[in-house]
Amino acid sequence: MLFGIAMLAVIILMSSFGLHLGSGVELNIPDSVSGSVLYLCPATSSGWDSAAKILSGFTLPITVIFFFAAIILLFSWGWALYQNLLKDKFNKDSFKNAWGFTKIFFWAGVIVLLIIFTPNHFRTVNIIGHEGNYVLCEKSSQNAIAVREDAVISSYRARVTH
Repeated sequence: MLFGIAMLAVIILMSSFGLHLGSGVELNIPDSVSGSVLYLCPATSSGWDSAAKILSGFTLPITVIFFFAAIILLFSWGWALYQNLLKDKFNKDSFKNAWGFTKIFFWAGVIVLLIIFTPNHFRTVNIIGHEGNYVLCEKSSQNAIAVREDAVISSYRARVTH
């Protein structure tokens, strides 16, 4: 936990002050178009992207299963509380199964969300009139290309309109 907090602080400081771990070549863009371009990099397909694409087709069943498990979890906690109220004394053993199920439920939810919403999920874009997968990136990134902003459409907007 302490390592996670320290790394979060390092990430915030590095992004706030524009520090980078690697070096990159900056593109020279004329001042006349500097405010109207976006920098895109080709999206390299990885195992995470493939898993996210597979699971994104099952979001409705995953959501139904998640809420079913949440309802069962609430009943489990309620039953343990009810048993303690009937006995009129606190017995922590009656909460053992509910607490174990809560931990499994929480971490399963976190893992599924991490797989479905990979970092490329939120920065994937399409170029109008051009095939290929691209992600938003910095102008100093390797293989970065400058594209007019009106030619770039977010993947979410592309899915909704088509």
